[in-house]
Formats: sequence, structure tokens, C-alpha cells
Amino acid sequence: MAFWSDAASAVSQEPKRNFRFTVSIDALQDDSAPGGLVWFAKTCDKPSFTIETTEHQYLNHTFYYPGAVKWQTVSMQLVDPSNPDAVGLLSSIVQESKYSPPSTATSLTTMSKGTAVSALGKVTITQLNAAGENVETWTLHNAFITEAKFGSLEYGNDDLTTVDLTLQYDWAQCLLTQEAPTSAGGNEFFKMA
Repeated sequence: MAFWSDAASAVSQEPKRNFRFTVSIDALQDDSAPGGLVWFAKTCDKPSFTIETTEHQYLNHTFYYPGAVKWQTVSMQLVDPSNPDAVGLLSSIVQESKYSPPSTATSLTTMSKGTAVSALGKVTITQLNAAGENVETWTLHNAFITEAKFGSLEYGNDDLTTVDLTLQYDWAQCLLTQEAPTSAGGNEFFKMA
């Protein structure tokens, strides 16, 4: 019998499902909506990292040592509603990051990491269970937009208009809200609620 087929504990032992998630980006919140707006994401990568290695030669032996942790970008596809308008909100994020088009020659400001991170605000990706409860919540620290694609138009296509975003960040932290094995004494990377 599979571990999730026990009817008595179906909710607590059910595997995580890819379609149960929300994305929250502070800069895209609608303060008029009760509880704010959880953004309508169609797809979203979860954070991932690689650990670089250093090679050391000794005689005819090769030894490897772990090096720096490098977090990979997160890509997401968001539905573009009319209200609030995602294109307008993203445009204001870029402007708040201090980007000025060349047509505004009087402005000498340029983007910086601080203004780009501040303009986007907090980014969280939350995976849910069947009851709509948080299972894990990823927080991207110091996230900023590195790429935005505003979709393509086609007369024969009646799909929802989407915006593709790519975010770079310094590190991510995961808050787990279910029982999960952790190393002795816990850790700061995966925290239990």
C-alpha cells in the first residue's frame, strides 16, 4: 500500500501537488483587496541552488571540496489582469528601481541593487495542501527582476494574457509547516513552524 493511500490520515500523508501554490510579491499587492492580493501565477519555479566544487590534485589522486552555494534564478508566469494591471505595476517597479528611459535626458539616476530590491519588495512562494493550508513557504531574500516578457498576441488564441518574470535573489529560506526530518538541532535553511 502506498504511503498516501491510508484514508484515516489522507490529508497529513498526501504528497505535495504541483498545482497547489500561490505567489506573493509585495510590489504587486492590491491594498484595496481584503488581505491583499495573492498574485495569479500559472507557473513558478521553486528556488534551487548548486554547490560549486574545488578540485585538488595530490600525486595521482584527485580530491573535491565543496565551495560556494550559488542560487539559481526563479522564473514565473503570471496572469495579466486588467485591474490591477500587471504591465503598469511592473513598469512602476522598474521606475522605482531608478531606471529612466533615454528620452528623459534630464534624469541622471541609475538602477542600484538597493532600489531594485526595495521596489519589488518581499517575494514568497507558498505550496498548499488539499485543505488550503501552507505546507512550505519559500522567501526570496533581496530579490529583483532580471527579465520581464509581456507575452505575445494572436488572433486565433483565446488563452489568458500572461507576463513572464525572472527573478534573481541572494538566497532563499524555506518555512516548513509539517513534520519533516531535520538535522540534529534544526537549521536556519529549513525552519519548522
